[in-house]
Amino acid sequence: MAESDSQNASVVAEQLRQWHANAVSEVVEFRGETTIVVPRELLRATAEYCRADLQFNLLSDVTSVDRFPAEPRFEVNYHLVSIPNKSKIRLRTRLSGSDPVVDSVVPVWPGAGWLEREVFDLMGIRFNGHPDLRRILLPEDWEGHPLRRDYPTEGFRDIPATFLPGFKKQ
Repeated sequence: MAESDSQNASVVAEQLRQWHANAVSEVVEFRGETTIVVPRELLRATAEYCRADLQFNLLSDVTSVDRFPAEPRFEVNYHLVSIPNKSKIRLRTRLSGSDPVVDSVVPVWPGAGWLEREVFDLMGIRFNGHPDLRRILLPEDWEGHPLRRDYPTEGFRDIPATFLPGFKKQ
């Protein structure tokens, strides 16, 4: 991101503060990228404002981070692009490990459906109001969420000996 993009992102943070005093918890500038931390209660409303009033018409990605054992444990990041204004920002919300739930942004950007399903499948974060929240990569009977830091490296499942190569029943 160029310096002018960073300045545009700072303007966006200020516009969000003017729109709602509590919309911005923190602004993080790192390597030319701007992340605006938003309380989870205001995420969908902030996303709607970004799309309608600030022209962030493209949600390019939804990602998540597990900070285990720290609390709040999870971060969900929404990568936004304003094609008309040629600028990018990241909205971030933080979620506790005991209640990893946030409102879905599918009503704002319909393409978020697939992205939120991936985060749900691999991290176990639930999205209120998602029209089809179910696993997207793993089988429905899979136990746990493999990108969580406390997920066992060998998995939760016992592999029956009948599936082992070279197994001969005695």
